[in-house]
Amino acid sequence: MSYINKKGKTTSWRLMVIRQQVSDVIAYNQITTTLTKAKETRKHVEKIITLAKKNTLASRRQAASILLDTQVATKDELLKKLFDSVQKKYKDRNGGYTRILKLGNRLGDNVEEAILQLV
Repeated sequence: MSYINKKGKTTSWRLMVIRQQVSDVIAYNQITTTLTKAKETRKHVEKIITLAKKNTLASRRQAASILLDTQVATKDELLKKLFDSVQKKYKDRNGGYTRILKLGNRLGDNVEEAILQLV
């Protein structure tokens, strides 16, 4: 991610942004963000849904280490939603759980925006 990997952006900042966005995608089913952040977050959302499909204690603990509290749900509620409803929705699907829709450029700083949503 060229946007994220630039001077002044630390690894801890980058990982926290990704964790926040993954949690928001699970909570809201879609988020609006910049295109580069959406592409990076997509990888982690796909990985966490694949973990949910395994449905083991180890995969549940790995998913819990990634998720964060959001404004609408706590970490435990997101984990329950991920392993109950989202896992059942994608059990017969081999990848491709998300889509990115381009929105065009933002007026303030001309950065390309996109919607990251669950299919």
